[in-house]
Amino acid sequence: MHYLPCVEIEPDTPATASVIWLHGLGADGHDFEPIVPQLRLPKELAVRFVFPHAPSIPITINGGMRMPAWFDIRGMDLDTAVDETQLLESVAATRALIEREVERGIPTERIVLAGFSQGGAVVLHTALSHSDKLAGLLVLSSFFAVPNATKPHPANRDIPIDVFHGTHDAMAPETLGRQTVASLEALGYAPSYKTYPMQHEVCLAEINDIAASLSRILKP
Repeated sequence: MHYLPCVEIEPDTPATASVIWLHGLGADGHDFEPIVPQLRLPKELAVRFVFPHAPSIPITINGGMRMPAWFDIRGMDLDTAVDETQLLESVAATRALIEREVERGIPTERIVLAGFSQGGAVVLHTALSHSDKLAGLLVLSSFFAVPNATKPHPANRDIPIDVFHGTHDAMAPETLGRQTVASLEALGYAPSYKTYPMQHEVCLAEINDIAASLSRILKP
């Protein structure tokens, strides 16, 4: 099977859990690599981090410039701007990475999906509709791209969901974070929501909260 190229960071001992973390528009799998040591996760969690690289595609809103992206964005109105076909292709590619982790001995109940911006939109759809129970979902500075097209699977009805957003975010305004939470609640989920006085980025307080979330979700 063909898999997305990835940056992988292995724990000191054989991995017993995995975090598959998708980057944002114009970035690559190296974007969040430096965060791993900052998380200072307990060694007993034995977490493998998998940071896939998105393919390079033309982005309409950026004048057709090619850049790493999980899907095209055609305009500012997210109700019509997202290329749903490409988003679903990215969902399928993420599912393939989940299956690869299973083949490497990690049960799905020990796999967390995380994503920043565009990557968050992809993991949202992936996790909610996945047919095997996942450990958790982290959504960073993102948005719910296709809530009406997402069919939740019973396997992940109780999945822990943590949504993080910057209050000064000009690229993905904080209203999108609140809309994401509202859409999730309308679907019957109970997400947590935390904000930070930052722009379209990640701050130290958020990194600490992500570490706490992963420790809670993956606690043996």
